[in-house]
Amino acid sequence: MMSELNIKSLGRVGVLFGGRSAEHDISIMSGNGVLAALRAKGVDAHPFDPAQRSIAELAAEKFDRVFIALHGRYGEDGSLQGVLEQLNIPYTGSGVMASAVAMDKIFTKRIWQTHGLSTPKYAVLTPETTLREVPDELGLPLILKPPHEGSTIGITKVKGYSEMKEAYDLAAQFDDVVLAEEFVEGRELTIAILGRGKDAYALPIIEIVAPDGNYDYQNKYFTDDTQYLCPAPLDEELTARIQQMAVEAYRSIDCEGWARVDVLLRKSDNQPFLLEINTSPGMTGHSLVPMAAKATGMSYEDLCVEILKTARLKIHTESK
Repeated sequence: MMSELNIKSLGRVGVLFGGRSAEHDISIMSGNGVLAALRAKGVDAHPFDPAQRSIAELAAEKFDRVFIALHGRYGEDGSLQGVLEQLNIPYTGSGVMASAVAMDKIFTKRIWQTHGLSTPKYAVLTPETTLREVPDELGLPLILKPPHEGSTIGITKVKGYSEMKEAYDLAAQFDDVVLAEEFVEGRELTIAILGRGKDAYALPIIEIVAPDGNYDYQNKYFTDDTQYLCPAPLDEELTARIQQMAVEAYRSIDCEGWARVDVLLRKSDNQPFLLEINTSPGMTGHSLVPMAAKATGMSYEDLCVEILKTARLKIHTESK
């Protein structure tokens, strides 16, 4: 717990939310939650929406640090992080490179593969791809998704060859290329990570049990039908193995501050597969990082302060 004196040392804080991505509405919910939590702890926190206000206005606010509660493009993908480095404003979460890599599910998978971390087989689809050949390579069912979006936006589970075109067209509305991914039947898990480098650690694993196994946008944010089991009912050895895998996935991309790693645990043999990593996870009433933190005795408000404390500039020069 931080004393009132230490809270004051955090200075004038900007909470960045809203933005221009497809996840704008979720970011509004996350940002309002963070803003209220920080103010409840005595932090001098102020809202700032980059979609409504300019970079010049951001500089003029004279923030001592900012909490990034933006999701998706222009907030989670390294572009805003680069602006904050230029403006010399310390910020929460990962730096420019890690944010950009983690936002691209294809590049993320390539890095994980070089580190020997398991992730579902995949193919990158373009307008020139012969769609009928993809199920022959990856099997059916398979998943089609835009590689730069989150919150289950543009994702389809393809069960037959005839569904490929419609699923591709949906995902292609959001991206220049489309990610096709092997479908792994099993349990859906998520692991929140806090910290940096060798000090990074995993919070308790959450298992997501959605109605009919469909953890879509509606079930993720707006219904109470999805069950969240925290800690996930896994044996001690398997829990430790999955948490360690998630921390390695986080470190391999050079993430810091906080993130959430999504994992599928294959039903047939309990083999975990890395799906994606979110470097600016949701902080809504349905969000999973606060849920995992609560399982360790950390309140939502304390979690927000802990993340804010880690705000820093990641690019260092000799003049600093």
